[in-house]
Amino acid sequence: MSSLNIKGLALTAAILWGGCMLVSGLANLVFPPYGLAWLQLAASIYPGYHGPTGLTSIMVVSAYGLVDGAAAGAIFGWLYNRVAQRGNPHAP
Repeated sequence: MSSLNIKGLALTAAILWGGCMLVSGLANLVFPPYGLAWLQLAASIYPGYHGPTGLTSIMVVSAYGLVDGAAAGAIFGWLYNRVAQRGNPHAP
């Protein structure tokens, strides 16, 4: 039984989630009000981010996305490995 690479999953989730935040923020600057509700939701979750007001704000929410994605990916990978190990009677 193979297990997930926790570091790889954390890095992948960080890139995807941070990238989603970055693309949403940039798209909102170019095509307002694209993603406004999404960015307002992010503002209600991430302290220090106050909505789509400029490039600095987009960098803040992207950084939060990177950290949040990495944490979520690592937790998911760890939990998956634990559950998969319990379901395998031949696991050490």
